[in-house]
Amino acid sequence: MVRVPLTPQERERGRRLGEVLRDARGPRSMTAVAAAVGMPVETLRKIESGRVPTPAFFTVATLAGELGLPLDAVVDACGAPAEHEQPRTA
Repeated sequence: MVRVPLTPQERERGRRLGEVLRDARGPRSMTAVAAAVGMPVETLRKIESGRVPTPAFFTVATLAGELGLPLDAVVDACGAPAEHEQPRTA
C-alpha cells in the first residue's frame, strides 16, 4: 500500500491540533495526561508538536475527553477542510 504524502493544509491542521491539545493540557505534565489515557508519552509529544499531524480519531477523542475539551471545539480550532480540497487517494 502506498501512503499518499500529506498536503501543506493537512500538516498545518496537525500543527493546530497539537497547539489546541497543548493549551488544553495547561499545567498538567505530558506524562500525567499520557498515563491517564493509556498512551506512550512520546506519542503525545509527537501529536502536540505536530510530528503526527493525522492521529486516529479515537486518539483525539480520548485526549479531548481527558482534557475536558469538546470535540466541536477541536474541529473549530483546527478548521474544517476547505471546500475546494479534493479527497486524497493512493
